[in-house]
Amino acid sequence: MSPLTLILHIFLSSTFAGSAVVAVLAMGYASSWTTILIAAVVGFVAAFPVSYLVARKLEG
Repeated sequence: MSPLTLILHIFLSSTFAGSAVVAVLAMGYASSWTTILIAAVVGFVAAFPVSYLVARKLEG
């Protein structure tokens, strides 16, 4: 994994995790901490392949 991938993952994972948490809250699952935590983890994990692909495109 290149350093660019890790740097991109910092920004993309917070964006994806935040968007997933907002989506869960908008659907009305605000009373369940487990659902919010799962959404944050899914967003964090989903950012790995995206950051890898973006880094590959940027590096040429």
